[in-house]
Amino acid sequence: MTSGIVANVKAQATRVFDTLDDGDATWELDPDRLLPLDEQTRAIARDLYAAVETMPIISPHGHVNPTLLTENIPFTDPAALFITDDHYVTRLLHAAGNPLAELGVGGAAADPRTVWRRFCEHWHVFAGTASGAWLRHELIELFGIGVEPSASTADRIFDTIEGRLTSPEMLPRELFERFRIEVLATTDDPLDDLTHHDALAQDTCFSGRVLPTFRPDAYIDPRVAGFHENVQRLAEHFDAPLDDYHRYLSGLASRREYFISRGAISADHGVLEPFATELDDDAAAALYSQAVRGALAPQEARLFAGHMLFQMAKMSVRDGLVMTVHPGVSRNHHAPTFRAHGPDTGHDIPVRTEFTNNLRELLGAFGTAPGFHLVLFAVDETTFSREIAPLAGFYPSVFIGAPWWFLDAPDAIRRFRSATTETAGFYRGAGFIDDTRAFLSIPARHDTARRLDAGFLAQYVREGRLGAVEAERIAVDLVDSIPRKAFKL
Repeated sequence: MTSGIVANVKAQATRVFDTLDDGDATWELDPDRLLPLDEQTRAIARDLYAAVETMPIISPHGHVNPTLLTENIPFTDPAALFITDDHYVTRLLHAAGNPLAELGVGGAAADPRTVWRRFCEHWHVFAGTASGAWLRHELIELFGIGVEPSASTADRIFDTIEGRLTSPEMLPRELFERFRIEVLATTDDPLDDLTHHDALAQDTCFSGRVLPTFRPDAYIDPRVAGFHENVQRLAEHFDAPLDDYHRYLSGLASRREYFISRGAISADHGVLEPFATELDDDAAAALYSQAVRGALAPQEARLFAGHMLFQMAKMSVRDGLVMTVHPGVSRNHHAPTFRAHGPDTGHDIPVRTEFTNNLRELLGAFGTAPGFHLVLFAVDETTFSREIAPLAGFYPSVFIGAPWWFLDAPDAIRRFRSATTETAGFYRGAGFIDDTRAFLSIPARHDTARRLDAGFLAQYVREGRLGAVEAERIAVDLVDSIPRKAFKL
């Protein structure tokens, strides 16, 4: 963001914080945060970071609602902006004893100021977390908040933020430009009409690219909540019999083509395990017929889901959509919370994940297919060095996905770089992804990745493993050409 805007924000905020209570902790952002401690290495890292600091953001996987940009209305209040819809935040507040309903999660009625006070009173629980670092970055850089959240500062911070939210420069589109976002991908239901994407694409006053992403999980896995309702909607959309397997497949293929016509570049799959297998038509049709009746045994449901993941890869080979796979998370782990508040409310929990055997059949069929791109993400970080990097080091189709969810934190990102670089290098990756619904946190997340990569490359330069010019080229490519290649931008 421009220094002039930041200075203006901080000047306005100073009027609120010119008389701090005794004991209020002031704060600011360390310009060398996340860079190496050794001064010589840090100096190299500073130069590498300076080369990428202001480069445009490419965000090829995320969950921002496109209506944010089509409607372009002011954010409502600080609690909704920073807390209620961000499960990174609400999960830790919940763990500290705050009921989700009292945080406004899932549409529950809650007073925004009361929610904000709870957040500030529990600010200490975010110490050392990636969430805490992103929030600090946002509060200081966007709102000029110069004091640490606490019970005594909660109301003053709330009033400062609320007063700023009505200013034109805090409108979503203004922030999109200020954040230097070049590409932003959303995550969308296969039957979404994508009218908001059409509106943005046709708006001559909006210069960014906001791309839809095809997310078919609830249409291809009988174990996912809503599967029956969704396949029934799909059948009705194409005026097809519910139990017609071939019309079901052609319907999914048709919707993929619709997404492509609206600018989609990828299809995303948030699966429990990356298991893929191909069944013959008769066996697949029989399982599908049972699936729509809710009559599949657990092992049969796994087999059908694996078959459909294989079919999604086959469609990607044919239509060119990049296939991204986000496995290894037990979704909606706490059933009572899911029933009360719905999905994406903080209780998706990682599980062990296996790629090599689960994907052998898929890669045997498509691993060397021209134009096929398969981006593998992991929450089980043991798989990066053991499986994902070796797979990406052989198969032209496989790209290493960035650390996400529980791994998109500084130390985990450093471990990721060490785990994958020696086997697959830097150019088999897919760039950084922010994977977020929290729009205001996008710059903070990308800034974190850029700083950490600068530090990693600086260490290689100090060890004589890279030259300074080569390291700078890689730093730039990690931000630009590498994600463009992986996601066919």
